[in-house]
Amino acid sequence: MERIDTLVIGAGVVGLAVARALARAGCETIVAEAGDAIGQGTSSRNSEVIHAGLYYAPGSLKARLCVRGKDLLYAYCADHGVAHAACGKLVVATAVDQHAALERLQRTALANGVEVEAWSATRARALEPALACTAALWSPSSGIVDTHGLMLALQGDLERDGGMVALRSKVVGVELGVGGTGAVVRIDSPDGATEIEVRRLVNAAGLHACQVAAAMRGLAADRVPQAHYAKGSYYTLAGASPFRHLIYPAPVDAWLGVHVTLDLGGQLKFGPDHEWLATTDPDAIDYAVSAARRAEFEAAIRRYWPALPDGALQPGYSGVRPKIHGPGEAAPDFRIDGPGQHGRPGLVNLFGIESPGLTSALALAEVVRDSLLPAP
Repeated sequence: MERIDTLVIGAGVVGLAVARALARAGCETIVAEAGDAIGQGTSSRNSEVIHAGLYYAPGSLKARLCVRGKDLLYAYCADHGVAHAACGKLVVATAVDQHAALERLQRTALANGVEVEAWSATRARALEPALACTAALWSPSSGIVDTHGLMLALQGDLERDGGMVALRSKVVGVELGVGGTGAVVRIDSPDGATEIEVRRLVNAAGLHACQVAAAMRGLAADRVPQAHYAKGSYYTLAGASPFRHLIYPAPVDAWLGVHVTLDLGGQLKFGPDHEWLATTDPDAIDYAVSAARRAEFEAAIRRYWPALPDGALQPGYSGVRPKIHGPGEAAPDFRIDGPGQHGRPGLVNLFGIESPGLTSALALAEVVRDSLLPAP
């Protein structure tokens, strides 16, 4: 039986960041990816926004890792030539009764150590003349990033430190406790089934993380949350963009609303919306964007851009968030379940790593590394 030091399950942006951190720390590290390319799940189906840290409860993992991860991400992109832009974001109220939401958001941001400025509608329109609003918050450290370029850079770092990504390698079972601290991992690949003994195991499987954990013999069932999935669709704009910055509506509950995102080529997209899915099987998800959702998008967008032309929206793409709570339940924090949570040495399960997972990836990697490796 082949033996390796560390196996990371999932080659999305978080899995690659974790693998890079462990390889840099001297661990022999392999990433097992079920797909035929890196980052084909949530990592390639999001807004590509670098979040500043405005929305998350002070002291939470989401708040701390978003703020830390943002700084790490900007520095990493600059050092590695990954395309990105700190374009800034306006969070806008379109009615007076939304001003309280902006005030709460400002207090949260300041508690998280994030720079924001309260702007009048006049000042916001001076920056974005097409915008309709009654007040706004300006977040100068929000931005956008080329997610695929980021993942390629992380993979390159991993490989330079002796690690590798094994594509078309699906983890189908795990037996914990082998040798007291390790695990035997069963993998299906085009070359057939194989078993690998590992000293350390990180489950960064994203949409499949709960399924992977449920297949771990030796992990208590109450340490595996129920998976839920929420689909978010995006529409693109036919024609020139009227905006040069990110535009977000005042937040409602845990959903940030249909917002304006620019890619690095200047293409404008709107989304995502929020649609709870009935399926509990991530392999059964339908990613098609229904043209029937256009009317809802148009209504939401015209609250802050009344001049949206009729028929200008085209179905774009969709993504799905790996939720660990259902409709009507409070959104939980990231779950980084290490030995201190489940009692299994050498194992970390990452559950519910949705937004701001992209922004937080490098900071998440630090936490996972430090939970698995002894302090120097």
